[in-house]
Amino acid sequence: MAINKLHDEFKTLDMSVGWEVPKGYPKGIQQKILSGALDEVGRKGSRTRLLRFDPGEFTTVPFVHEYWEEVFLVSGDLTVGNDAQGKGGESFFPFTYACRPPGAYHGPFRSDAGCILLEIHYFDPV
Repeated sequence: MAINKLHDEFKTLDMSVGWEVPKGYPKGIQQKILSGALDEVGRKGSRTRLLRFDPGEFTTVPFVHEYWEEVFLVSGDLTVGNDAQGKGGESFFPFTYACRPPGAYHGPFRSDAGCILLEIHYFDPV
C-alpha cells in the first residue's frame, strides 16, 4: 500500500494562513495540514499536521480513534488529563513526544500559554 504523500522539499511555511478548526474541536484549537490526507471511514491514508492551541484553550473529554498518532510538542505547554473544567492533569513542555496505537484513549488537553504540536496520523498498511 502506497503512502499518499507528495515529495516536498524544504520550504518556509506561512504560519499566518491555512489554519482551520478540526471537526469536534473548540474554535481555539486549529490545524494546518502539511501533507497527505486521512480517510477515517475507509481506514486508509496518512497525514502530517500542526495543531495549535490558543492560550487557555482546553478540551473536555478524552479522544479515541482508529489510527496511529505520533505527537511532538514543538512549543508552549500542554497539560494532559484535565477535567471538563480544564483543571488538573500533568504538564509537558517542548521536545516531549507521544506515540499512540489505534484505540488508545488520551486527553483531555489544555494549554495555559498556547502551544504548537506536530502530529503524524496513519493507518496500519493492509
